[in-house]
Amino acid sequence: MSAEKFSLRERKKQLTYEAVSEAAISMFLERGFDKVSVAEVAAAADISKPTLFRYFPAKEDLVLHRFADHEDEAARVVTGRPDGTSPLDALRRHFLDGLDRRDPVTGLCDHPDVLAFHRLLYGTPSLVARLYGYQGRSEAALARALDPGTPVAARLAAGQIIAVLRILADENWRRIDAGESAGQVHADAVEAAALAFAQLENGLLMPRPGEAPSVGPG
Repeated sequence: MSAEKFSLRERKKQLTYEAVSEAAISMFLERGFDKVSVAEVAAAADISKPTLFRYFPAKEDLVLHRFADHEDEAARVVTGRPDGTSPLDALRRHFLDGLDRRDPVTGLCDHPDVLAFHRLLYGTPSLVARLYGYQGRSEAALARALDPGTPVAARLAAGQIIAVLRILADENWRRIDAGESAGQVHADAVEAAALAFAQLENGLLMPRPGEAPSVGPG
């Protein structure tokens, strides 16, 4: 099969993923996650239930598909950083840029559609539970990017970094969900990010290839 045909096939598959996921999310937002069946989603997307499960192994995946592109985001930032830039510096800059862009992943986004999606996500226990798997895969990808030669040390570093990113986003989302605008929260979000990354930098020496990191006061 030619690369062009393979690329077209993959694009069609991706479009199907997105169309089915968006149809499902619209139904979940309107009626609630637990009140919409997989069969109803399949019917709305004009596909069979077995076909839907080939794309999405679990009902929760219909919602978490929106996170698919972000699962290895931290790892991609680290591997694609400029020469002379440390992993933490690259991740810090990326997060701060996300705050400026009101990237929903940072929690600092007050667009009505994003607010509705986040309320669906964090208001559904099964979706919250499913997020733990997403975070675990993010940690594993980041650990490999930091240093594939020291798996335990790299996992310790990656776990702390992913936890910091999650806590920062959770804090931003908590305030916006309580009624503040992204503009009102932005300055505090930048300050909190600076504090968080400073704590990581002072308390965590990033692992070098073949060397375990030292953890403790800087």
